[in-house]
Amino acid sequence: MHPIERLRAVARSSGLDAVDLVRETATALGAFRDDPAGMVAACRRMLVRHPTCGPLWWLTSRVCCAAEPTSEGWRCAEAVDADPTARHLARALPDDATVLVVAASDTIGRALRGRGDLRVLVLDGDDGAARSLVRQLDRAEVDAALVEPLGLGAAAAEVTVVLIDAAVAGPDRFVAGAGARAAAAVAAHAGVAVWLVGGVGRFVPARVFDVVESRLWAMGDEPWEAPEEVVPLDLVRAVVGPDGLVDVAAAVASTDCPIATELFREGLV
Repeated sequence: MHPIERLRAVARSSGLDAVDLVRETATALGAFRDDPAGMVAACRRMLVRHPTCGPLWWLTSRVCCAAEPTSEGWRCAEAVDADPTARHLARALPDDATVLVVAASDTIGRALRGRGDLRVLVLDGDDGAARSLVRQLDRAEVDAALVEPLGLGAAAAEVTVVLIDAAVAGPDRFVAGAGARAAAAVAAHAGVAVWLVGGVGRFVPARVFDVVESRLWAMGDEPWEAPEEVVPLDLVRAVVGPDGLVDVAAAVASTDCPIATELFREGLV
């Protein structure tokens, strides 16, 4: 497949998780090693199609700011492949806890599959990810059940920990799947711990997050109909990421995403 066609195929894919998206994008961008302007345009095109994917912003920003972009792309792909966040999460969860998962992800799934002592509630959604996670946990003999949106508030107030997977996070707010803000607000009010799951590349600088947020609103959905929403970080008690379970300030300070302003202009695929 021609590199441009491969890039278009990756950009238009809706079935890739963040790790696969970073890996495939890094591979496609390697074809532009002798074409810096083409690489920037390709990065813009990917971000138009996946505007709230934090690891993609992280990858493209690092590639655009690197002296050797192709090598940097492969380093980023290796970093997301080796992300230890799932292991840290599995170890950090209390024994015999009841966990509510909002915005199911592969990282959360890998962490929970080895914890047979847990009871797991998963907020149901329209993308099938919640049902897939419950099936995986059932096969791993983990007690798991779906929670309908009408029961979200009651569940958030009664569990031990609420886990929310971050699509992308800035210094004071983050983007996550629909229901995240309600779950976090109810849990925080009830004194239930809210943990944000933020793996490699999820935290970005304020200027980058502002662009992400503007593109999210530009999608045209009414806020109550959108598949993702913006949530204040002050509702979160701790972050589980590559450095383990840390406080929010430490997670925000750990971002290694540079600011590549050339990516702020939208491109087309």
